[in-house]
Parts: sequence; C-alpha cells; structure tokens
Amino acid sequence: MIEAILVEGLIYGILAMGVFITFRVLDFPDLTVEGSFPLGAAVAAACLTGGIHFPAAALIAVATGAIAGSLTALIHTGLKVPPLLAGIVVMTGLYSINLRVMGGRSNIQLIGNRPLISFSTSWLPSLPPEVSSALFFSLLAVLLMVLLDLFFHTEFGLTLGALGDNIKVVIASGSNPTVFKVAGVALANSLVALAGALASQHHGFADVNLGAGVVALGLASVMIGELILRTNRIGVQLLRVVLGAIIFKAILFAARFYGYIAGITPNDLRLLTALMIVLSLVLGQWKSRLQDQRAQQAALRRKAEEAL
Repeated sequence: MIEAILVEGLIYGILAMGVFITFRVLDFPDLTVEGSFPLGAAVAAACLTGGIHFPAAALIAVATGAIAGSLTALIHTGLKVPPLLAGIVVMTGLYSINLRVMGGRSNIQLIGNRPLISFSTSWLPSLPPEVSSALFFSLLAVLLMVLLDLFFHTEFGLTLGALGDNIKVVIASGSNPTVFKVAGVALANSLVALAGALASQHHGFADVNLGAGVVALGLASVMIGELILRTNRIGVQLLRVVLGAIIFKAILFAARFYGYIAGITPNDLRLLTALMIVLSLVLGQWKSRLQDQRAQQAALRRKAEEAL
C-alpha cells in the first residue's frame, strides 16, 4: 500500500514540477496542464498500441507536451491574451486533439501492454515487485530533479528564473522575454506530458478525461511542499514539490479508504482538494507572519544588546 502511494505520488510529483515552473518560476498561471497531461497519456498509449517502444513513445509525448505549452505562450505573447485565457483556449482544443490521437475513442486500454511497469517491477529481481517499482520511480524523479537543477543553474535557466521575478531585468540584459516565456511554458508542459505518459502505464489506460483536476492537484502539491520546507534553492524547491505530491496522494488515499468514518465519499475528493489548497494558503501566510515576527524580535534584541 505504501509503495503504491509512493509510486503514484512520484508520477504526479513530476506533473507538480511542471506546475511549479509555470506558477512559481514564471509567474504564469497555466491551465494548459489539464490538456497536456491527457495528451501525454494519449500519445504514449497510441504509440504503444501502434508498435512503438515505450522510451520512444515517452519522448514523442514529451515533444507534444512542449508544443502545447509553446502554443499557449505564443497565444499569450503574440495576441496579448491573458495567460489564463490562453491556457483555457489550448486546453479546450486539446480535448478534440486527444480524441483524434486515440482514434476517436475516449479511452485506450493498455492491459498486457505496460512495458514500463513490467520493467520497473522486475529490474531488481531480488526485491519484491512493489519495492522494485517504488525504487525505480524514485530514481526517475531524482534524475529529473537533478537535470532541472542543473538547467536552472545555467545562464539560460537563471534568466528564465529572473523572468517571473522582474521582466525588466531580462529586457535590460538584452534578452527577448518572449523566447524565455515560450521555452519555460514548453518545458513545464513537457514534464506534464511525461507524467501523463507514466500515469497511463501506471493506471493501465489512457482517458480523454484524465486531466480533470490535475491543476488543483499540482497547486496543492506545491503549497503542501512549501509548508514543510522553506528554501530559496531551486533543487530543494523541486524536492519539496515532489514530497508535497506524495503527501497529497497519501491524504487522498486515506480519505478514499478510511473517510467513511467521517462520512467522506469518493465524490468529496475534489472538495477535499480545494479545502487543502485553502488550508495550505492560510497556513503558509500564518507561517510567514510568524517568521517575520521572529525576525523583527531578533533584530530588536540585537539592537538592545548593542545599546548596552
């Protein structure tokens, strides 16, 4: 049970990293995620049923996610459409595209065609399948975090990070903010599409409605992570996002299987997600105020000591 929560949390943690890049790094509220997540699942499933091996299918899914993200950013920058509206437009269009990718079907079953899950449960034959799978997805998530950390320490990555804080600094450095915004949103949605491809393997199917609510899931993961770790280091920020996704999935699992004690049903999980986001915001603001008060008290104590 714990291994299953960990695996699902790690997969959705990759999605949450994409949400983190748009919402926190770029300050770009992007709803494309709800379309690019099922897009990644649909493309991967269609490729697998068409005889393409999973690594190639995952790369194709990543590329299509990047295209979807680029389209949203270009609509925003080229047509001066607000980010939320640009994301809604692309997300709406992706629904029909996902249906076309899946051959007009709303669902593709992958029973007996889950090579990634077969590999993850057998690559360490000395361990139980559940433990082997959890370790595999843990290493995959760590690899992505390391690569992203290295990327954000490059000149391009540093400029991308500065874009969300102060666009004037990017312009003053002679860089084109449009290029960086398109690249950032493309990167975020490529991660989301990869998570969709992994989720299709984990669930054993791809569905056109697989993306419903994933933006809220990603935001909840980001905010829960910010509650448990306070840092300015991008590598640790990515880690806390993944930890937040694991905690979020554990809470949903507990609500789904033990919520009957409090009268919670599976129909209430969306409401629970919304409440967790609000609670995370409230606790985050309270924590920030408390830390500010402590900093002010420490500064006053230092002044008092210097006066003596």
